[in-house]
Amino acid sequence: MTRRLASSTLLGAGLALLLVTTSLAQQQAPAGPTAPPAGPTAPPAGPGAPPAAGGAPTAPAAPVVIPDYKPVTAETLTNPADGDWPNYRRTYNGWGYSPLKQITTENVADLEPVWMVSTGSSDGHEAPPMVINGVMFVSQATTTSNQVLAIKADTGEILWRYQRALPPDMHTSHPTNRGVGFWDDKIFFTSRDSVLVALDAKSGAEVWTVPMEDYKMGYYANLAPLVVDGKVIVGTSGGERGIRGYVAAFNADDGKELWRTYTVPAPGEPGSETWPDGDQWKTGAASTWITGHYDPENKLIYWGVGNGGPWMGDQRPGDNLYVTSVISLDPETGAIKGHFQYHPNDSFDWDEVAAPILVDLPNRDGQTVPGLVHAARNGVLWELERKPDGEIDFIKGTPYVKENWIKSMDPETGRVEYAEGTKPGTGVLGDFCPSFWGGKDWPPIAYDPETNYVFIPANENLCTKMQGGTVVEYRPGASFTRGTQGDRSDLYLAEGADHIGEVQAWDLSTGKKVWTHEFPNSANWGPLMTTAGGLVFGGGTNDNMFRAFDAKTGDVVWETRLNSSVIGVPSTFEVDGKQYIAVQAGWGIDAASMQSRLGASYPDKFKPGTTVPTGGVIWVFALPDNT
Repeated sequence: MTRRLASSTLLGAGLALLLVTTSLAQQQAPAGPTAPPAGPTAPPAGPGAPPAAGGAPTAPAAPVVIPDYKPVTAETLTNPADGDWPNYRRTYNGWGYSPLKQITTENVADLEPVWMVSTGSSDGHEAPPMVINGVMFVSQATTTSNQVLAIKADTGEILWRYQRALPPDMHTSHPTNRGVGFWDDKIFFTSRDSVLVALDAKSGAEVWTVPMEDYKMGYYANLAPLVVDGKVIVGTSGGERGIRGYVAAFNADDGKELWRTYTVPAPGEPGSETWPDGDQWKTGAASTWITGHYDPENKLIYWGVGNGGPWMGDQRPGDNLYVTSVISLDPETGAIKGHFQYHPNDSFDWDEVAAPILVDLPNRDGQTVPGLVHAARNGVLWELERKPDGEIDFIKGTPYVKENWIKSMDPETGRVEYAEGTKPGTGVLGDFCPSFWGGKDWPPIAYDPETNYVFIPANENLCTKMQGGTVVEYRPGASFTRGTQGDRSDLYLAEGADHIGEVQAWDLSTGKKVWTHEFPNSANWGPLMTTAGGLVFGGGTNDNMFRAFDAKTGDVVWETRLNSSVIGVPSTFEVDGKQYIAVQAGWGIDAASMQSRLGASYPDKFKPGTTVPTGGVIWVFALPDNT
């Protein structure tokens, strides 16, 4: 059974949207600095502090508007309250699963909007609405600023808003943010200009800022920090701009850097033998722009690593560790304890930055072992074994979308060999499936422990013909991808294709696909969430729809049209015994780019990209009180 909101409901919702938009616009946001500081800034002076140098008065302290905010501890993050969503994927294991079950397959058809808030931004909205003790914290970013909102989660009342302006010379790549992190009485988020910001949770006042890297060198940031035992752990974007990727940890109290691990080894470091003897390692990319997951029992972090730079692998011969890999890290020191490379010497722009989920799996001998599951951009569903010491072993790899690039896969190690004619190079045409956007891009998969199913937001039947142009010349902060003269990148549908977007369910007990829901006229860029009510929630299609699927069957049991299409991570929370579903709508970034290219190439099948509405709105749904 499916249900759409009645037109009267949407009309009323539109009026409410107008009111909250006006209310939000009237709030004055504190101005942020226009350039990153040289080091951690000191906490602002409190009431009664002496005047600043030169006799200038200190700024008044921000008012406390959340006086009963409970400090976040290791227990809060390791074993969240059922009604909270305190991590990017709620729990450290990355499942994207909530034990809440007030909303079920039987009553989800009655789900209706409770409140909405316009964010004031028209760029892509990808962050989950994160909730602790009835307060929602949600982030956004644009080409000119970043924003964090604190909202009363059950009513939509805005409690405080923080904005940070970006430097005027900041590049415009991927203007989005993917969430915040929590520790003690602070909230942490990454500003696009590669600055880590700590805010006071009770007031939204800035506590400290610290530069993660130099944005003028092509570094930028948009991921939700991973917080482990008082360490704020972050990665970086910029793989398309000749950076050297890293994962770094900062002290939550004062912003002091504790450790930094580069994902491209320097000469003499382990893995450096997989790079040529020149300086390619300095610009080798291997970005880390999606939040990692954490195993608190063995104290290991698992982080996904992106593609190499420049894109054409023949310009950096070798396997190129730790490009397109998952690495395990010691949270105390940052030391790399193990790795698995999904494919060597990447030339496809197949970022593998999404961290695998942590879940038990049958190994090749049929024994249940601690595992990792990753639906890779290269189109393979990887099942790996994670060892207590951090080593990562191969179990199996199963294509989940059409692929033509694998000639062979070693049954013991999982190492792949490329099929002839599929790998692009400098002046060499490669014809490969899935496309350079992959079988699945960054949107996270979800897991349901009740069924032991993993759910994938997939893009099927899409391929690319790519050729690198002239050798790419490195210029700090500039594009560092395919070269220029002779460059080619064609997106096309596989022969006989009747759809692209899918939601897939795979049974990890058997390794078999259980069901697929297809979208005939749209790709799917929708992150997924599962609940104990037997539901899978997600958006991602170009029709502005937000849906609930029956986890066991794949049937659409509820859907509603929002103001814009959904590329945001859904969440669910509970206040005073009532369950809510939350998501940000706001189309943009790569989803919009793919839509524009498909609309131009196949106008009879895909509508023009400009016809998908934009504009960010936080939506919250619940069952009527009488159900």
